[in-house]
Amino acid sequence: MKVVILAGGYGTRISEETAVRPKPLIEIGDKPILWHIMKIYSHYGFHEFVIPLGYKGVLIKEYFAHYDLHESDVTYDFSNGGRRAIHQRLTDPWKVTLVDTGKDTSTGGRIARIGAYLANGPFMLTYGDGVSDVDLAELVKFHRAHGKWATVTAVQPGGRFGALQLGEEGGVRGFREKPKGDGGWMNGGFFVFEPEALAYMGGDGTMLEKEPLESLARLNQLMAFRHEGFWHPMDTLRDKMSLETLWKTGSAPWKVWRS
Repeated sequence: MKVVILAGGYGTRISEETAVRPKPLIEIGDKPILWHIMKIYSHYGFHEFVIPLGYKGVLIKEYFAHYDLHESDVTYDFSNGGRRAIHQRLTDPWKVTLVDTGKDTSTGGRIARIGAYLANGPFMLTYGDGVSDVDLAELVKFHRAHGKWATVTAVQPGGRFGALQLGEEGGVRGFREKPKGDGGWMNGGFFVFEPEALAYMGGDGTMLEKEPLESLARLNQLMAFRHEGFWHPMDTLRDKMSLETLWKTGSAPWKVWRS
């Protein structure tokens, strides 16, 4: 199953960092948050990624173009025409497709634009700025069991985010904007979609979190996988600093991989 990571937004709430690079390349430790997200998926055996690009997307292309240099030792033999030898390759078994989807395209529109790269099969999707210790194997198992077109991971981070209205069996009935710390469940990303859901993603101006998810909820085709563990976005510089502290102290809950 392919994994889509949305990586095209402007990241205006963390402009201290995004003035010079796209949000998914902001580093936690010495690695971009995009790398952390990919490592989570790779731990569960998902190694093929499709990444829709927008704002400063060329920098993400350049990052992967030189990924083996970032992760391995290298010798340059300038006495022999600058020949390069890579030693002890430590790169992951990833296949990464980078797709230009427009600088100002919204999240739903970006998904619609990459439909041709998804091989008409189910796919996973998340945002390029949030990490979690969600059990992706259990998420996929839940998705396959209920048979609907879409699954969203529901999390409970507090009161500054919009909430999901959930039914008793996990069906999503609707959405509420930013409850006041009432413990409501919210969209934490880490979706699974069937190809039928692509028809609801809309044009370039369509936000995934609006018409597409609301339409799927009305059709009773959207289910919620409740995750009570760690989840944290990187919306602000304060968020980045919190994640950085967890990583540097060796207590990052999202580090589910061994190396």
